Amino acid sequence: MRHGERHGSSRSGWLRAAVLGANDGIVSTSSLVIGVAAAGAGRGAVLTAGLAGLVAGAMSMAAGEYVSVSSQSDTERSDLARETKELAEDAEAEHRELAAIYVGRGLDAALANQVATQLMEKDALGAHARDELGISEIMRARPIQAALASAAAFAAGAVLPLAAAIVTPEQRMVPVVAGLSLVFLAILGAVAAKVGRARVLTGALRVTFWSALAMAITAAVGRLFGVIA
Repeated sequence: MRHGERHGSSRSGWLRAAVLGANDGIVSTSSLVIGVAAAGAGRGAVLTAGLAGLVAGAMSMAAGEYVSVSSQSDTERSDLARETKELAEDAEAEHRELAAIYVGRGLDAALANQVATQLMEKDALGAHARDELGISEIMRARPIQAALASAAAFAAGAVLPLAAAIVTPEQRMVPVVAGLSLVFLAILGAVAAKVGRARVLTGALRVTFWSALAMAITAAVGRLFGVIA
């Protein structure tokens, strides 16, 4: 029977990938735009660099997330295969192991044995996956979902500073793109914290601070190379 409560942990997989992708999209693209603009490049060069950064970043995020989450998925499958083998070879020992887990969580031995028996009768592998291995359906690794979410979120985030660069006069591009990007990032941090049921102000400030630092460093590097050139 499914219950009606909704918990933040049920959204942790896709939320983490989406927030990371959007954050990286805004920060890396805005920093790239700001750096190239600070070096004295024209609008065409700035937009070309920004678009190239969007495409490369989205593909990189997708590939990295897929490889990372696939490794987790491989580990889960290996653990489940081993557990399936152990259940087939010695179900009694696995029953004792599961009952011992419940005793360690506070049940008396008789009740722990009863719980282990009932759970194993219904879904032995599921019970061991959840209570012995810590693998649940909500937290299972989903590589394709994570990769697509990361790529889409990165692209969506990168579009924002690019759009700002398109509509802003060249002489004001750096401060406008930086300012708007920080606003976007603050909103992103706040929304992510809200969805994850964390402190909204903390989430917004954390994202904004580190992003502002990244943009400032990139602008300084761009200006330095612009002077050298």
